[in-house]
Amino acid sequence: MIQLVILSGKGGTGKTSIAAAFAHLAAQGHLAGQVILADTDVDAANLELVLRPNTLESSEFRGGEIAVIDQDGCTACGRCEEVCRFDAIRETDGRYLVDAAACEGCAACIYECPSECITMQEQISGTFHLSESRFGPLYHADLYPGKENSGKLVTLVRQRARLQALDENRRLVLADGPPGIGCPVISAVSGVDRALIVTEPTVAGAHDMRRALGTVEHFGVQALVCINKVDLYPAGAADIETFCERKGVEIVGRVPFDGSVPEAMVAGEPVTAFRPESPASIAICAMWEQIVSSIGELL
Repeated sequence: MIQLVILSGKGGTGKTSIAAAFAHLAAQGHLAGQVILADTDVDAANLELVLRPNTLESSEFRGGEIAVIDQDGCTACGRCEEVCRFDAIRETDGRYLVDAAACEGCAACIYECPSECITMQEQISGTFHLSESRFGPLYHADLYPGKENSGKLVTLVRQRARLQALDENRRLVLADGPPGIGCPVISAVSGVDRALIVTEPTVAGAHDMRRALGTVEHFGVQALVCINKVDLYPAGAADIETFCERKGVEIVGRVPFDGSVPEAMVAGEPVTAFRPESPASIAICAMWEQIVSSIGELL
């Protein structure tokens, strides 16, 4: 069993569209019934919008703690407000209250409270789901707005997907990863076998691709690159190809700009299922075949 995660240095490069297309293609070929899907972009999970799965299981994700003041024991001395570096405690009508959105859970107020009337309480930070899609089981989650510990939620999604794959002797875990290079990406990429970085031929796209490559290389994961909308700026695409060649990174996909992709997204379908003969679909199919060929000995 191997793990393939699809990343992007920035949002909007087409990462999820390609992940959905790969899920469709995997279900049609020799990997049918052998793939577990995961959406590890918990801050903005949207793979389910394309796969339209049926939810089988949902549970709360508790990812942090916030301070809670017992008003019966509080003497309104104001010491908690003084030591809070995040301005999460404010006095209102003679009572000191905690702003849950601002509290970082540092517990400084607890140690400074002379009345010992402040406690830390676990908070619900999001929801975790197991669903059944047309192309296989899908693990996904939603982190609530303003909540932290997205890296822990990503890890939970990955662990559950990997455990089912091991239990059922499935051959591939295919994950739609988060954009950027922060904690969610670190949680998504550490320990995987391959990382496909989707970029676009723009200055921002090339810059963020280089950052994503650096993150992937730091964790010793072999990186592959796909240039999406490759024909919109040939000079930019050539710069990316030159950089990847110099770094020894294989470019496995060159997907042209194609209006079928947004149309497929609106229809809630992978582009390879929506219009299999479109230029983007043909390019994505070729990329998938190249990736499967390159990891064939691991499957």
